[in-house]
Amino acid sequence: MEVIKTTEIAHALYRAHGDKAEWEAAQREMQLRDAGDQSQAATWRAIRGNLRRLRGANQS
Repeated sequence: MEVIKTTEIAHALYRAHGDKAEWEAAQREMQLRDAGDQSQAATWRAIRGNLRRLRGANQS
């Protein structure tokens, strides 16, 4: 998935779930990894990274 799309998803998750958004993304990543879908798990890992950066920017 392209970088812009993962960033958009991260922003939408943050708006919907606030500080719990990273937890939501981690759960999705774990489910996909456990199901053997490494590609989608990697996408959700990237979304989690975007959420961390987003949270850091909002705490300044």
